[in-house]
Amino acid sequence: VPERPTLGNTDYAFEMAISNIRYGEGVTKEIGMDLQNLGARRVCLMTDKNLSKLPPVNAVLNSLAKYGINFQMYDNVRVEPTDQSFLDAIQFARKGEFDAYVAVGGGSVIDTCKAANLYAASPSSEFLDYVNAPIGKGKPVTVPLKPLIAVPTTSGTGSETTGVAIFDFKELKVKTGIASRAIKPTLGIIDPLHTLSMPERIVANSGFDVLCHALESYTALPYNERRPCPSNPIERPAYQGSNPVSDVWALHALRIVARYLKRAIRNPEDREARANMHLASAFAGIGFGNAGVHLCHGMSYPISGLVKTYKPKDYNVDHSLVPHGLSVVLTSPAVFAFTAQIHPERHLEAAEILGADIRTARIKDAGLILADTLRKFLFDLNVDDGLAAIGYSKADIPALVKGTLPQERVTKLSPRPQTEEDLSALFEASMKLY
Repeated sequence: VPERPTLGNTDYAFEMAISNIRYGEGVTKEIGMDLQNLGARRVCLMTDKNLSKLPPVNAVLNSLAKYGINFQMYDNVRVEPTDQSFLDAIQFARKGEFDAYVAVGGGSVIDTCKAANLYAASPSSEFLDYVNAPIGKGKPVTVPLKPLIAVPTTSGTGSETTGVAIFDFKELKVKTGIASRAIKPTLGIIDPLHTLSMPERIVANSGFDVLCHALESYTALPYNERRPCPSNPIERPAYQGSNPVSDVWALHALRIVARYLKRAIRNPEDREARANMHLASAFAGIGFGNAGVHLCHGMSYPISGLVKTYKPKDYNVDHSLVPHGLSVVLTSPAVFAFTAQIHPERHLEAAEILGADIRTARIKDAGLILADTLRKFLFDLNVDDGLAAIGYSKADIPALVKGTLPQERVTKLSPRPQTEEDLSALFEASMKLY
C-alpha cells in the first residue's frame, strides 16, 4: 500500500472499529424502540436455556411486547459453542429470513448470533469460508449483514464491542473462530442490572477474561511490527497489535479490575462493583477487539477444547466445561514471566496497577513481579491450583501444544516469538500455580 515498501513488510497503520454502546441501569427497556426505529419486521432473539427463564431475557421480552415487535426466539445456544451448535443456529437464522437480531447472554450467545447473522446473509458460503486460517479459509466478509443488538449478561467477553466469534471445532478438539469487523454488533446495550443475577464463580471467571484481555492487548506486539502489511485495507486483521488507542482502553479496564473485581465476586449486592465490571468488560473489549490478545488466549483454546470431566461450580451445564475466563487466567503467571523480556516496562506498569510495590523493582524482574502479583490475586479468589486441578497432567502437554499451534491469529501477536518447546514449558509451569 505505501509507495515506499515498509521495513521488512510490516504494517504502518491501525484502525479502530467498535460497536455503538449504550450504558445505563434499566436501558434494556429501550430495545423495542430501537427495533422500531430500524424498521425491523422479523426479529431473531437468541439466548440460552438457562437465561431464557431469567430477568435479562424477561426485560427484553417485555420491551418487544410493548412495542409490538414480531420475533422468533432461539434459546438453544450452547455455553462454549461448537461448530455444530453454530450450524444449528445458522440453520434457524437462514430459515427465519430475519431482518434484525437480538442476542441476550454472555459471549457464547453473542458469538453464536454473530455467526448466524453472517451465514444467513451469505447463504451460498460454506462454513469454513469465514473461519480463521489455518483451520478455515479466513475469507474477508464482503456481504452486508443485518443489524444486531447485543445485550451482555456477563462482565467478561466484551463480545458486544468486537468482530470476533469463538467456537470449539470438535473434529480437531480445538477452539477457533471468525474474526472480521463486519460481524461486530450494531449496538451493545450495557445494562448493569443484568449482572446482579450472576453467581459468584461466573463473576470471577468472566472477570478473569477482562483481566487477560487488558493485559494481553497492552503487552501485544506493536501494530507497526506486525507483518505482513496488507495489500488492501479489507485484509487488515481485526487483531492488529498494541496501538495508542487500544492502550488507553486496556489500562483503564485494568484499573477497574484492580479496584472492583474482588468486591464484585465477594458481594453480589455490591451494585457499584458489578456495574463497574460490566463497563470494564466493554472497555477491555474495545482494547483487545482492535489490538488483539496473545498467548493466554492462544493456549486457553486447547485447555477448553480438551476438557475431560471438569464441571465448574455455579455453571448449570450438562457437559464437561472449563469456563473461558478460567482457561485463560491459569496460564497468565507463566505467560507474562515469559513475554516480559520484551517491553518489560509495560509488564511492570501492569503489576503496579494490580497492587505490586515497584519502588525498588529492577526492570529485568518485571515478568517475575507481574507473575507473582497475578498468583497472589488468584490465590485470594480461591482459583483452582493450576491445570492439574482441572484434570490435566504432564502427559497432556503434547496435545495441549498441538492445539495451540493453529492459533496463529493470536499467538503471532505475542511480543516474544515462541517455539513448541517454549509452549511445552509454559504449560508445564502452569500445572501448579501456588
